[in-house]
Amino acid sequence: MKTRTRGLVAAALLALAGFAAANTSLQVSVLDKEGKPVTNAVVVVVSAGRSTTPAGLPKDVVISQQNMRFVPAVSVVAVGAKAHFVNNDPWEHHVRASAAGIAQFNDDAAGGFELRIDGKAEGKAAKSADATFDKPGAVLLGCHLHNSMRGYVYVSDSPWASLTNAEGVATLNVPEGAAIIKVWHADQLIDIAPQQATLTAAPATATMQLSVVPRGRRL
Repeated sequence: MKTRTRGLVAAALLALAGFAAANTSLQVSVLDKEGKPVTNAVVVVVSAGRSTTPAGLPKDVVISQQNMRFVPAVSVVAVGAKAHFVNNDPWEHHVRASAAGIAQFNDDAAGGFELRIDGKAEGKAAKSADATFDKPGAVLLGCHLHNSMRGYVYVSDSPWASLTNAEGVATLNVPEGAAIIKVWHADQLIDIAPQQATLTAAPATATMQLSVVPRGRRL
């Protein structure tokens, strides 16, 4: 009797494990207003399905200030993630942060802060400073001293989020079931409508189109 009970429990656990791990591949293409691929767009999937091992987003990220740029230009992190800002230029930089979409930098706004980082002295280690992103949403990065510098951190409260590649495609491993697909891009000032999807075991695709043509980024 005990052996039979143990067997039934084991079978039930295997079934539950299989259900929880029922993920599928979703490929999302992001196009601009002219139908061309868009790189560095953030694709977020909000899933009603369950997964015991969701695709975790970074809890720590390194963002460099180099050649008067933020590198990478766009980062995707989890809520509560810590960013390690490193100044690799020989001159002083600031890191000014404010919720993307606010007309001016505002330290009191969601995600707002300001850091000052000395320049890198020749033969010395680069100076750095840390900040924590504890609110979901897009955060604009800038430098008080160099207005041309812009970067972004997208803080996602969904574990299924990714940047599009050079072909404008983001591929995510998400649970089967009902899902909402959202896209964010720095130049898309008005959010585009999300897509609803029902994902099955078969690999799925979706296309999202911005209403703008993104501005060229300085190399």
